[in-house]
Amino acid sequence: MARVTDVATATFSEQVLASPIPVVVDVYANWCGPCRALAPLLETYAGLYASEVKFVKVDIDGSPEIAEYFGVSAVPTLLFFRDGRAVGRLDGLPRTETVLTALDDLARRTGNRRLSERAR
Repeated sequence: MARVTDVATATFSEQVLASPIPVVVDVYANWCGPCRALAPLLETYAGLYASEVKFVKVDIDGSPEIAEYFGVSAVPTLLFFRDGRAVGRLDGLPRTETVLTALDDLARRTGNRRLSERAR
C-alpha cells in the first residue's frame, strides 16, 4: 500500500519537482487539528491512487521555506504538481468530493475510473 511520505526542503526538488508522476503535497503542522483530520484520508487516497499520484507531506514548522515559496499562509494546504509545476491547490480542510475531484483531474482519470463520481 502506498504511503504519504515526509519531504523536507533538502529533498523537495527530487521528490516533488522531479517526480515522473503527479504529486500531492500536504503542507501541515503537528499542532493543527484539521491537519490531523485530513491525514488518514490522504493515507487512504495514497492507496487508491498508488500508481498514478505520489503523496508527500511537508511540516510547515520544519520546512518554512517551502511554505513561503508557495505562498502557504494556512494549514492544511494541498498543493498539486505535474511535470515539476504547481497546477493547483486547496486551502483549509476540503470536502471529500473536492479532494477526489482534484485527484481525478491530477491523475487524468476519466469515465467510470473517476472516484469523485462514486463519492457523491
